[in-house]
Amino acid sequence: MIEKKPSLSEDFHEKIILQTQNQEVFDSNFLPKKQPLTSLENGSLIPNLPIKTIFGETSLHKYKTHNLVIFFYPKDNTSGCTIECEDFSKLHSKFLQSNTQVVGVSRDSIKSHEKFFKKFNLSMNLIADENEKLCLLFDVIKQKNLYGKKVKGIERSTFFIDSYFFLKKSWRGVKAKGHAEQVLKDVNSYFKNQSQKNS
Repeated sequence: MIEKKPSLSEDFHEKIILQTQNQEVFDSNFLPKKQPLTSLENGSLIPNLPIKTIFGETSLHKYKTHNLVIFFYPKDNTSGCTIECEDFSKLHSKFLQSNTQVVGVSRDSIKSHEKFFKKFNLSMNLIADENEKLCLLFDVIKQKNLYGKKVKGIERSTFFIDSYFFLKKSWRGVKAKGHAEQVLKDVNSYFKNQSQKNS
């Protein structure tokens, strides 16, 4: 049985982008560019930052109507990143059932993201973090050993943020395969516990 892709994604993102127009967004240009912007721990309030996505420009806090899973991956069209993005896309509707949006982030351009999105028929929004502001905020830029050379790149990492924009859980240095399923399991557990508290 082929799982129907969620229809909420693009409509949702277009709506929050329209809401963002003519509204003041936190300007992060004054923040340091080569260091983590802050030390985020579970329970930290995530600051508002402007973002560029395949559905347009908006800001992080426009996601406050949902919980948010934001996953960082190294590069479009690479094998591990394709697996991870496809897995999150396939499970997107199940995340939405737990009132949770899913967004992917890499340092690729919007043009690269758009091609990647269409090529693999992804369902979730992608953020182009070319200026590395989000990467620095979440401290995911790490030194790696690539074919004997030391380079800086994104460490595959995922963060779960509640609808009040507090960081609830972090997964760092993860493997692509099976990761989306583990995140969904933890998100569903959180959603179930919150529902019981509010009942």
